[in-house]
Amino acid sequence: MKKAEELRIVFFGTPGFAVASLKALVEAGMNVVAVVTAPDKPAGRGMQLRASEVKEYAVAQGLTVLQPEKLKNPQFLEELASYKADLQVVVAFRMLPEAVWNMPPMGTINVHASLLPQYRGAAPINWAIINGETETGVTTFKLKHEIDTGNILLQERVAILPEDNIGSLYEKLMIAGGQLLVKTVKGLAEGTIQEMQQDNIPAYSLKHAPKIFKEHTHIDCNKSAREIHNLVRGLSPIPAAYTELGDKTAKIFKTHYTNEQPNIAPGTYDTDSKTYLRFAAIDGWLYIDELQQEGKKRMDIVAFLRGFRG
Repeated sequence: MKKAEELRIVFFGTPGFAVASLKALVEAGMNVVAVVTAPDKPAGRGMQLRASEVKEYAVAQGLTVLQPEKLKNPQFLEELASYKADLQVVVAFRMLPEAVWNMPPMGTINVHASLLPQYRGAAPINWAIINGETETGVTTFKLKHEIDTGNILLQERVAILPEDNIGSLYEKLMIAGGQLLVKTVKGLAEGTIQEMQQDNIPAYSLKHAPKIFKEHTHIDCNKSAREIHNLVRGLSPIPAAYTELGDKTAKIFKTHYTNEQPNIAPGTYDTDSKTYLRFAAIDGWLYIDELQQEGKKRMDIVAFLRGFRG
């Protein structure tokens, strides 16, 4: 059996969340023989080709980078096989075909930002906050056909604090994921990890984490003030929850709420034009603390109200 540092590892990832895991492997002295990431894409006003964050880090570290358009391309599969990986690692990457994930003798492991089997899917951090959870975590598991259903290797719990939003929790889980990945690779090399199946969980008890679409981000004031507040937290700063304000839309970044029963219809707003702007929910008031009205910059509520003519 090889030591963890001797294992030949191919890493798959694209965004900043994946960089933390790749960085953790590199800094732990692991043998990353190649990095697979998305092709460069046009971005910004000039639509210049821009490399992924994973590519930028990998190039800076002198790592070999592969950027296949199609993962089933025979040339890519042949090149991937030439690196003779013992183990593959996937973090925030697109679905892998079986020809890829089943290639190395030790299989392919994934870092997922939830305590599986809860919150399988593309947006686990968002939905944990939106649903009002007080705890989440990161999981390493073996890839198989069905998404996020492979055998669990290790898990690390992370508290969700009342002040957390998607931005702050993303950072915590990104770091925790990198640390757990290193621990997982070492455990696999040493043979000390007991794999745990996910198939003993009844389907009715599972919470899902589908991709966030525009319809998920609209504020519905026919919900409780707490539910709306958690929606704002779970979408702030990006993509941000939004509502109608006057004849324009406004992105809402920060709120607080009270359970005082409003005397106006849900969705109606009330303001003193100086210090507060609040929306009636079905059971309380949602106070807006930071927002960005269409055509304006992001600002706190006092600054916003100076120029607001509702």
